[in-house]
Amino acid sequence: MTSQETAPPRKVPGKGTVSSRLTGIDAARGAALLGMMATHLMPTFGPSPQWDPTFVGLVFSGRSAALFAVLAGIGLALSTGKQEPRSGPDLWASRRGVAMRALVIAVVGLMLGGLDVNVAIILVHYAVLFLCILPFLGLRLKALCFWALGWVLLSPLLAYLVRPLLLDATPPLQLSHNPNWEDLGTPARLLGDLFFTGYYPVFQWISYLLIGLVIGRLALTTAKVQLLLVTCGIAVAGLAKVVGILAMEVWGGRTALSVLPGTRGYPLESMLQVNVTGLEQTGSWWWLATAAPHAGTTLDLLHSGGVAAAVVGLFLLLGTLAERIKVNFLVLLSGPGAMTLSLYSAHVWMVSGFTNQPLPSGWTDEGMYWAQALTAVAIGVLFTVLRRRGPLEWAAHAASSLGSHRPATVG
Repeated sequence: MTSQETAPPRKVPGKGTVSSRLTGIDAARGAALLGMMATHLMPTFGPSPQWDPTFVGLVFSGRSAALFAVLAGIGLALSTGKQEPRSGPDLWASRRGVAMRALVIAVVGLMLGGLDVNVAIILVHYAVLFLCILPFLGLRLKALCFWALGWVLLSPLLAYLVRPLLLDATPPLQLSHNPNWEDLGTPARLLGDLFFTGYYPVFQWISYLLIGLVIGRLALTTAKVQLLLVTCGIAVAGLAKVVGILAMEVWGGRTALSVLPGTRGYPLESMLQVNVTGLEQTGSWWWLATAAPHAGTTLDLLHSGGVAAAVVGLFLLLGTLAERIKVNFLVLLSGPGAMTLSLYSAHVWMVSGFTNQPLPSGWTDEGMYWAQALTAVAIGVLFTVLRRRGPLEWAAHAASSLGSHRPATVG
């Protein structure tokens, strides 16, 4: 959730150009931030008893968070060698820097986890993902492609086999709340939740960072690669979603799942379109055939990963256009996208102030969203104009620089 790219200082919006790579990646990250904020503040399901999916639920649920994770992998690739990954002492220095950055993110996540907030906070999972991806940072593109494909295909199957064992434990290895400092006292339960039974299962989500590493190793400043990301991303995402819909609605998957005792509550049809979080996804192999958001299945990973690739390609194309016409029109997204850790944390803190309480008189969910979104955009643009990092980005960068520092050798 923090910018990883190393690049020259950005110029003032409207008065110069910036790297299309950095602008496009930051803009995509800003779009992901605003999308996640939408799912936190506006309904994803309509009123009962139909519980029909809303526009926000259909468009942003699952995809915004996945985009964050893919962008994390892209950022790591850009900071550890782009097309040619670092090796030897340089690689180990980069890994130490990433680990220190992850530590800062984890501390912030654990602090936010103590808030009374009806938001699934991603930061601790995000930090663990950074640590899990360290062994892959030195791999070249071909090897990364094989690892990414293998992880997308196999991790959902292994997770499906492991999850019932963790849920059947006494007590179940599941938190049912955001990770916080107290959970460090029950490490087995914390790790079980982080990797398999929680909202963002790290074991499957490693796929997103591997996809991001693959994308980040490409020549992202070329129009050919940018168009390839858009077209291939749309094709993969569309195919995965079509297969998932066929499996559920035509081949009998939803009928088989609807009789399971754990699918009571919201209509299963709506949940398969918006979010299957809260369902244990055990007791039937049909769970592996859905492309539902947050399902963590192969089809879900392919769909949301494909959407992320297409979004990244689109914003890279727009970044190239902004560079050519010498007008940084993406600053409304790239500004907040360059300081998502600070803005996301502030957003969660703001939401906690209204959890389980009525909104102030005259306010609506949509009004609350636009107030926070426009504030985030304004803050991001201001920090860009001032050429300043966000406060938490500054802390993460300082920790990364400290971790990656290599003492000079005398020769």
